Amino acid sequence: MTLMTPQNGARNLLVNCAKAGVGDRLLIASEPAELGYFDEKSVACIASVGRELGLRVETVDVGFNPENPHLPPALLRAFEAADIILFLARLGDQLRFSEMPPGKTIIVSFAVNETLLGSGFGTGNYDAFVRIKTATDTALDGASDVHLTCPAGSDVRGQPAMNLSPSGDTSIKRFPMSVFAPVPAHSFSGRVALCGFLTGTGSRYYDGYHLQFDGPVAALMEQGRLTGFDGGSADVTKANAHYDRVAQMFGIDRNFVHSWHAGIHPGCGYPWDINDNVERWGGTAFGNPRVLHFHTCGAYAPGEISWNVVDPTITIDGVPIWDKGVFHPERLPGGQAILNEYPDVAAIFAHPDRHIGMSRMAGVAAAMA
Repeated sequence: MTLMTPQNGARNLLVNCAKAGVGDRLLIASEPAELGYFDEKSVACIASVGRELGLRVETVDVGFNPENPHLPPALLRAFEAADIILFLARLGDQLRFSEMPPGKTIIVSFAVNETLLGSGFGTGNYDAFVRIKTATDTALDGASDVHLTCPAGSDVRGQPAMNLSPSGDTSIKRFPMSVFAPVPAHSFSGRVALCGFLTGTGSRYYDGYHLQFDGPVAALMEQGRLTGFDGGSADVTKANAHYDRVAQMFGIDRNFVHSWHAGIHPGCGYPWDINDNVERWGGTAFGNPRVLHFHTCGAYAPGEISWNVVDPTITIDGVPIWDKGVFHPERLPGGQAILNEYPDVAAIFAHPDRHIGMSRMAGVAAAMA
């Protein structure tokens, strides 16, 4: 049984995800811990384990630029000199759909601190979750009917038109592997019960990034287009004004709903409150199977406004692969064989971490249900 320690999480990252070998040059691109998103302990832990594995390790502070993320020439040169580039910084997430230096292993870590690195999220065998992701992608690609519901009243249906080529997903590796390939939304219609707020996607950061509602609100969509909101009049007015403002700010398609996906990693617990750091919640908790989110506002991934659904049920051709926020990979073709091969991962599925940082929102959740 693999012990849940930050060091074992680091080995999982470097050996199973990065496929690092002795002599490889590892560049850890981090942002300052005082920004409150990533911690410095995980940087030190991964660097130490990397050196134990025989890697040549360097670290670089890439800061955080909320409005204009880019690779300055000096940083690009540092990237070009490395074999493996590990982002412990939001810059990696901001640039994950962008062109990066070719021939490199580039990883964005969503284990943002030592707590997550040493949990089932960080230590759960990366290769197992890649195989679970592939099994999920394959099932969605062959599906005739996918139906999304939730206790708050979501009801969305469609036939996936998956793009499983490299262009259909980010080319940067995610660690841990926590979602399946995004499902294009253009063939889906219905009602999405929002979990009390609208928030950004981590693509760009802006004033008013997070919008809280006073009561239950649902987004209505038709063939991948936002058609309106249903809820209290004040909340509906706020939602429309938010979309107007963000679309105008970036000159993007206001009503475009790009894609959606749910979490596949039951070790992805979020023991902190969302209100303590909304941006960190949005960049971490989405890997939990209790969370499904849509990429909206902008005809590109991941868009600029996220719809979040709590405790989804996702049926694929009538089979509930997610059942009120519990992911059942054993119901996928080949899924049980993967769990049999990786008993440590099977144990994580048997005892999922249900913490998603929303305990203080229980009143809103009860009103929505």
